[in-house]
Amino acid sequence: MGEELADNIHALLEKQALVLIGIDGLGGAGKSVVANSIKENIPNTTIVEMDDFYVPEFTRADWDRLYEQVIAPLKNNSVGSYQIFDWDTKKLAEWREVKPKGVVIIEGVYALHRKLRGAYDYKVWVEAPYEVRLQRGLERDGEEAQSQWVNKWMPKEEEYEKSQKPHESADLIIDGTK
Repeated sequence: MGEELADNIHALLEKQALVLIGIDGLGGAGKSVVANSIKENIPNTTIVEMDDFYVPEFTRADWDRLYEQVIAPLKNNSVGSYQIFDWDTKKLAEWREVKPKGVVIIEGVYALHRKLRGAYDYKVWVEAPYEVRLQRGLERDGEEAQSQWVNKWMPKEEEYEKSQKPHESADLIIDGTK
């Protein structure tokens, strides 16, 4: 975890019991690596993945459900409770709870969507070149997913980046190749 990121999170934790962080970037940029690094280095860190809020028919995340079930309760010092999206059955599955303490990270593509970004105490954008992101995606999902990555996910995410400009709202931009 980078020194600037760690210092900023620790400074926020000195002032408040809950620090809500949004970590965004295009698929394969390294968002999960950054989130997991925070979790490994800062006690009481919980990661909520945007993938748990996927809506297949719209090929995007359900921002409203994320806000209503997780972010709003946390901001009101209550426990957030949500069902994860099961990618195998394509249905909502087990319930998870998020306590309003420590660091809570909302991690994934669309985490800094305009509907959500005002709720965060700290916002991070992770960057990586197209080729690196594609390679990582195929390493994770298998070569058989190449068509889906190239023709569906990456264009949709690039459109999100152009229309929403999430990087412009970030408090910190991280090079995901390092």
